[in-house]
This record gives sequence, C-alpha cells and structure tokens, in this order.
Amino acid sequence: MSAILIYLALIGSVVAWWLSRQRLMAKPWLEVGVPVDAPGMGASGIPPARLGLWVFIAVVGALLTLFISAYLMRMHMSDDWRSLPTPPVLWFNTALLAFSSIGLHRAQMAARIGWREGIAVGLAAGGLSALAFLAGQYLAWRQVMEEGFGVATNPSSSFFYLITAVHGLHLVGGVVALGKTAYRTARGAPLAQLRLATELCATYWHFLLVAWIVLFGLLLHG
Repeated sequence: MSAILIYLALIGSVVAWWLSRQRLMAKPWLEVGVPVDAPGMGASGIPPARLGLWVFIAVVGALLTLFISAYLMRMHMSDDWRSLPTPPVLWFNTALLAFSSIGLHRAQMAARIGWREGIAVGLAAGGLSALAFLAGQYLAWRQVMEEGFGVATNPSSSFFYLITAVHGLHLVGGVVALGKTAYRTARGAPLAQLRLATELCATYWHFLLVAWIVLFGLLLHG
C-alpha cells in the first residue's frame, strides 16, 4: 500500500509540474495577436500522441507498482514461499534490453538531425535486440520449469511468470509500434513524423528498461 501511495505522490508531483508550465497564469486578454495551434498539437502545444503515451506509461507504472506491492506482501505472508532460482540468462536479457534502448535512442538522435539511414539502423538494432530479449525470456521460463517450478508450483514461481509475461506483452506492443515506424522510414515519411514516432518509441523503451531493472531486482530479492 505504501508503494502505491509513493507512486501516486510521484505522479501527482509530475502532473503539478507539468501544469505549472502550461501558462496557467497567462493573461490572454493582454496578449497581442490571435493564438494559432500548430498542426497536430493540442491546446497546450503537446502532440496528442505524446500526451497519450505518458498517460499510458502512468497506468502501466501503477499496474507494475501493484504487482510489486503484492509480491512483497505475499513473500512475507507465510512460510510456503520458496525462493526461485534466478536463471543466469536473465542477466544477458537485461543487457539485450539495454542495448535495445540504446538503439532507439540513437534512432531518435538521428531523426533530430534528419539522418534517415541512422534512423533505420537504430530502429533495426533496437527491434532485433528486443526480439532477442523476448526469446531469452522464453528460455528463462524453460530453465525455471526444468528446476521444477511450474506456474502453480509455488507463489514465487507464479509471480515470476506473471511479472515476466506482463512485461513481455508490453514489449510486444512496443515492437509493433517500432515496426510501423520502421515501415514509415522505409517509405520515406516526412521527417517531422519520424521525429515524433522515434521519440515515442525511445521514451517507451526507456520506460520498459527501467521497469525491467526494477522487476529484475525484485526477483533477485525474492
């Protein structure tokens, strides 16, 4: 419960900071000229896609925070908790996801300077590393099963499959969005669209990386 309260306080602080930057104290009746919104921008000048992504990240973050709270409470609730052996491949998977995040960051930087080849290379590196991460997670499942920990064998194993599956599903959704961005890049889409698309992909990948590091640390703790 305390983790949820901390998370909500953090989200509230971010929202308050964002609102403070939206010219709430402006006096439009004193301004000269007629304000015109840029194409694809909301009333606050923020692209709807970017705002939607941050709302989605906040919701996913709340969901993962609930999982973390439930994991910690269940671990100390009774004596039936058996520590799960951590598959060594998870360390390699973490490195793959970090490399994937770096690839998306490079694609974002390339989009800012208009380097289409750099965008394509960054997206390819990020996407292939993400797919390798998903394959590594499946391999981790196989290793845990071979150790005798099925889905319903123990509360710790149930949480392991649940947490890795939820994170993996969100990564699959990101791969779909990445594929669409790569397709637009190959089709020669305008750079303005590619800049926003690569920024959204990179932001989401950085979030997934941070979320996985937290979840991985939780699994190591358990």
